[in-house]
Amino acid sequence: MMLREKMFPCQSREAVVTIQFYRNGIMDGYLQHPRLAGREKVQSLSQMVLLLNSLIDMEDCPNPSPSLVPVNEEKKEKTTVFRIQILFREHYTWQGRLIWQDTNQEIVFHSAIELIQLIDEILGE
Repeated sequence: MMLREKMFPCQSREAVVTIQFYRNGIMDGYLQHPRLAGREKVQSLSQMVLLLNSLIDMEDCPNPSPSLVPVNEEKKEKTTVFRIQILFREHYTWQGRLIWQDTNQEIVFHSAIELIQLIDEILGE
């Protein structure tokens, strides 16, 4: 993971996850975040959660944030794009919003487990 060497404000709590393939928790995709120099490859939902958690560890601010990550609209194959906004992290759990870019649906989640379940349900259809 290559991190950018500049400071970012508290507003960097949004990540964009693009998934190109998904089956039974195994996926091929990437995660974008303002603190990352580029795209970080993710191959499972648990890897995605661990990466997001390590990025949040670098933050120490309670405020929700606006979007800072541009979504690349290069659609060669069918992809699914999510915006994950982590608004609060308390007692080792997350509260936030999952925005499904393809349908413009917004779903509130109350834990990292619930986030994993939501993504799994959406991608399993």
